[in-house]
Amino acid sequence: MRARGWIVLLALALAVPSAAGAQSTPKTGFEESRFQITPFAGWTLFSNKLTYANGTELKDGGYFGGRLTWRLGSLVWLDAAGGYSSTSAGGDDVSFTHYSGNLMFSPALERTVVPFLSLGGGSWNLTHSQGSDDHAGALEFAGGARVRLNQRLGLRLEARDVLEVPKGHIESANVSNIILGAGLSFGFGGKPKDSDGDGVPDKNDKCPNTPFGCMVDANGCPTDHDGDGVCDGIDRCPDTPRGAKVDAHGCPIDSDGDGVFDGIDQCPDTPRGCTVDAHGCPVDSDGDGVCDGLDTCPNTPAGCKVDASGCPIDSDGDGVCDGLDKCPSTPPNMRVDKDGCPIEIVERETELLDTGMIRISNINFATGKADLPADALPTLDVVGQVLTKWNEIKLEIGGHTDSRGSAATNQKLSQRRAQAVHDYLLQHFPDLHAGQLSVKGYGESKPLVPNNSALNMAKNRRVEIKVLNKQELKREVERRRTLPK
Repeated sequence: MRARGWIVLLALALAVPSAAGAQSTPKTGFEESRFQITPFAGWTLFSNKLTYANGTELKDGGYFGGRLTWRLGSLVWLDAAGGYSSTSAGGDDVSFTHYSGNLMFSPALERTVVPFLSLGGGSWNLTHSQGSDDHAGALEFAGGARVRLNQRLGLRLEARDVLEVPKGHIESANVSNIILGAGLSFGFGGKPKDSDGDGVPDKNDKCPNTPFGCMVDANGCPTDHDGDGVCDGIDRCPDTPRGAKVDAHGCPIDSDGDGVFDGIDQCPDTPRGCTVDAHGCPVDSDGDGVCDGLDTCPNTPAGCKVDASGCPIDSDGDGVCDGLDKCPSTPPNMRVDKDGCPIEIVERETELLDTGMIRISNINFATGKADLPADALPTLDVVGQVLTKWNEIKLEIGGHTDSRGSAATNQKLSQRRAQAVHDYLLQHFPDLHAGQLSVKGYGESKPLVPNNSALNMAKNRRVEIKVLNKQELKREVERRRTLPK
């Protein structure tokens, strides 16, 4: 009898965990109950070593009892067990009772079938109809399964070995009574299941996978008051402006460091240090293309070309910046007007337009020589700049002398001097071409004043550049006046 009972107990212990492992649904939606009370009924298989006084074995009989279980954690329970069996031996009635306290090991899994094993100790008692009692201490081993029917109700299937422990002789314990049975378990104290720990039971939670730490509404869905995609409770920057991009902590990202957040920043690649507007776009108060904050010359006049620091460029050093300078190649140290043009150029151009010629009287040729003196070159540079602005006109470069020397010699000398001016202009002003310029020496034949003093003779030693096609010059002047500014 004893061997048969152990076989049943072992079979349950092995089979129930396998069945539970395969059983993963349905999930209950509720946390395991804290307390369970189980009225229990079954059958007692008495050991063949447990006999009546006359040596007769006890007959197997029905069992009635109960179990009271208190869950301590996710695996360990305290379990109180007790029950009664009515049996007989040799025609006499006998009653069997037992009581024990046990540690039960059973995971609080959200499954329909969950296995358990328990170990504990207590006592058992036999009461004979003749009035004699037998009792002893007991070790109890149990295995089985808990079958969940709903939140509060389940079944308990159990095989239990009540092993007699003779007083002072535990090593001789060999009397096992096997109890097989089932009971209906009533649970108390469990809470509705809240898988994501947001305080809203799974059965009511419309957002069951809320990240831990998120604040939720009544439906269990995360709240996000600033609408940045990071829920309240996790959001370290809860007042992020609408539209701003944020990091994993809910804090705004500002990739270009201009103080305007990505997502709102309409100019996301602003250079570091630039002053920006509310849209994150650089401010350029003087319109020179270098933003405020980096512009070290913030009041540059409109139209000036500037360097990387926003400061005006003045290539010819005349005090008028490139971009506004209408005469960008002014020779050094020349006085210029507000447009950057040398005042002498303006005067010479006025002379050309008013008289149809430019008269140069300050070329101090050495006596009898045609070499251009160094002090004459700035004047010729001015003349060259004037003439390049009117490349549609034809010009005669005429040389004149005073009356000293023979007329023939003076005529040749004036021709050579005019040729020297011609060659210089063509060499230094490539926009002029040889077809525009002709050369003629007049010698002493056309004095401006009588050659009766040193001052008058100096005036007569001159070079005159005359317009040969004055009508063309007049038409060009009129055309330029009609052009839009």
